Amino acid sequence: MKYNYDELLKRATSQLPEVSLKQERLELPRLQINTVGMRTIISNFKEVADVMDRDPQHILKFLTREMATAATYHEGRAIFQGKFQRDSFERLLQRYMESFVNCPVCKRPDTNIVKEKRLSFLVCNACGARSSIKQL
Repeated sequence: MKYNYDELLKRATSQLPEVSLKQERLELPRLQINTVGMRTIISNFKEVADVMDRDPQHILKFLTREMATAATYHEGRAIFQGKFQRDSFERLLQRYMESFVNCPVCKRPDTNIVKEKRLSFLVCNACGARSSIKQL
């Protein structure tokens, strides 16, 4: 039996699964931000928290500390005191993901925050790494 290399290569590539061209598996939805008076409202805050698989209160606490302002969480929306731009929220959410979502070892977002006594750890479900994270 004699095989042609090109025919074998075409047959092998046709049997390979379709590979996604996305760089990141975890993509945040576009923030829906409204400014009413001196308040900034993120309408889809619960959706953002669900994509990151984190408690909305934890994310809100991080954002309020970083922005040095007061905020409340009500019915899936986050309401911040003051006028803020979308890019500042997006930049801070990227920092939150680097610190509290992405595994520092394998860089995957498959993690959970586990609290033991007074310490919090980021436990990766993909590689099994445990790394300490700072308290908020």
